[in-house]
Amino acid sequence: MGRPAALRFEGDRARALEAIYLTPDIVAQRETVLEALDPRPGERVLDLGVGPGLLAAAIAGRVGPGGSVHGVDLSADMLAIAGARQHVTGAAPITLAQGAVSALEAPDGSFDAAVCTQVYEYVADVPAALAEARRVLRPGGRLVILDTDWDSIVWRSSDDARMARVLDAWDAHLVHRALPRILPEHLAAAGFEGTVVSVVPLLNVGGDPRTYSGGMRHLIAEFVTGHGIGHAEIAGWLSDLEELAERSFFSLNRYLFRAVRP
Repeated sequence: MGRPAALRFEGDRARALEAIYLTPDIVAQRETVLEALDPRPGERVLDLGVGPGLLAAAIAGRVGPGGSVHGVDLSADMLAIAGARQHVTGAAPITLAQGAVSALEAPDGSFDAAVCTQVYEYVADVPAALAEARRVLRPGGRLVILDTDWDSIVWRSSDDARMARVLDAWDAHLVHRALPRILPEHLAAAGFEGTVVSVVPLLNVGGDPRTYSGGMRHLIAEFVTGHGIGHAEIAGWLSDLEELAERSFFSLNRYLFRAVRP
């Protein structure tokens, strides 16, 4: 767990991520996260790593005009996409700020709930980030986290050795490839209680490109080219996935954590 995070969601990558977040897979995942967070009218909610702002917009609709949503992200391009999202009548105001989730510019006890989706795996100092989340939550405040165990990936290929090389190179895009395994102990050490964990699987069977894996294959290809995988090899990898078409199979497990600040 020592490699520096190398993937920044800027420019074309930011727009590609937004497209992936609009696939049916991630729409359903977002609804699962929203239900776990259970934002209530009038609440103040923090979105740690707001990304394209889709979850923040959904939260704003739940908490209503008496509440508020604040989103933080390192990427100025992601914040621009989130800021351009249309505001829905009757939703809470959304404020956005550029910054790190391990150094929040908010007073103690500022929020009723916080959510962090696919972000902590990129953060070098997870204990510091969790301590910050606890600090800005009020007593009784809720924290919801979604992160991936990348060892859980199952992806059909006609060349398993090449698939393994591509996925090994892809591992360089993050800091923690198996963070969910140790999150419960980190949450407890940060002072959270009542942690509940559930699995959120992503499953794509068949050749529909409008899926999580259909979008991710191009993001992965762009990243791993230059990280130990040559252009010819990645072209062959993409061609193989396209040729599998209706025989395609992809599965990945994400894990959802809900904890409370006492």
